[in-house]
Amino acid sequence: MVTRWRSAAVGAAAVGLALAPLGAGTGYAGDTAAPSPATVASAPAVEDFPALTSAVAARLDAAVKKVMADAKVPGVMVALSAPGKGEYVRSFGIADKATDARMASDLYMRIGSVTKTFTVTAVLQLVDQGRAALDDPIGKYVEGVPNGDRITLRELAGMRSGLFNYSADEDFYKALTSDPQRVFTPQELLEYAFSHPVLFEPGADFLYCNTNLILLGLVVEKVTGQKLEDYVNREVVVAAGLKHTLFPTGAEFPSPHAHGYTDQTASGTTEDATNWNPSWGWAAGAMISDLPDMRSWAKTLATGTLLTPATQAERVKVDPALPGAGYGLGIFNVEGWIGHNGSLPGYQALVVYLPQARATLVVLLNTDISSEGSEPSTLFGKAITNVVTPGHVFSLPAQSVTGH
Repeated sequence: MVTRWRSAAVGAAAVGLALAPLGAGTGYAGDTAAPSPATVASAPAVEDFPALTSAVAARLDAAVKKVMADAKVPGVMVALSAPGKGEYVRSFGIADKATDARMASDLYMRIGSVTKTFTVTAVLQLVDQGRAALDDPIGKYVEGVPNGDRITLRELAGMRSGLFNYSADEDFYKALTSDPQRVFTPQELLEYAFSHPVLFEPGADFLYCNTNLILLGLVVEKVTGQKLEDYVNREVVVAAGLKHTLFPTGAEFPSPHAHGYTDQTASGTTEDATNWNPSWGWAAGAMISDLPDMRSWAKTLATGTLLTPATQAERVKVDPALPGAGYGLGIFNVEGWIGHNGSLPGYQALVVYLPQARATLVVLLNTDISSEGSEPSTLFGKAITNVVTPGHVFSLPAQSVTGH
């Protein structure tokens, strides 16, 4: 849901928010100690990014359409661009199965775990202001957290807390799928997580976990005295110049928007999840945006426009939890592409930036149904980058893609 590392609902995958029985809220935990951090700066120079000519566009069209057909994706919008190379902006398929309305690049979409990038940005802004510190224990801000005196804000943002992922809890899954309109409070979500023992010592391993982001959202509220939604909408969304991005307070969904389709249902059949209440994802996956805003956000996120250079440098240090992929502070680096993915019932997103080419790639689609064990957002990312950056192909291993 909110993510999956394949996609809070994605992890490495998303590193999205997904539900446990479907791999929605869990992440990959390595069998050995995590390798030492590597930085984005160490990435090799990218080969020349191609001009997005009509010939390249035709190859991209074919690649996108093949993924759509193979993965049975109803509709998708894609934006790819780089300075001096032109741009490729396309919409394919349908936005509403009931009316056959076509997908269009001006529709609002739920962005799942891309929300994590906004929540962590808010926390890092507070760090820059001296109102919080990355090495503060979460227990300083939130009571009752297992190992709360030792788990730091850095470990929460870097998915190294060892806490159980609430969206992998069976009772949570049943509660959500039996009543998709239910409103979950952050405290309720934490109760699902804290009913399980911790999985490992703080900092000892990597596990994509939506619980971490719920706690970071509460940190923002504690420090600022404001609701997370209000702070993010003003200090991150508006500050970044985004016009069609919002942190909703309920199930509201601005029009026009695409309908989303999921099989993460009580019956196991595919349903329209457009109006499901995203409160269960909250700081991990509740936000809404559109293609133009996500194109802008991809660069802002990867280049650190809203943060000091020192804090951005901390953010993009990654632990390479998977071959070719690593996770920093609410951000991943997959073969040089920096950003995040997201998955929420009915929707997936991929929002990434390749610094060496100053290239932006955004993919938004209206289903979260996996295809042969792979997230469709990852399949699109792989197909597109195979065409334009064959030396930097975006791909998230299946085992990393089980959480949001």
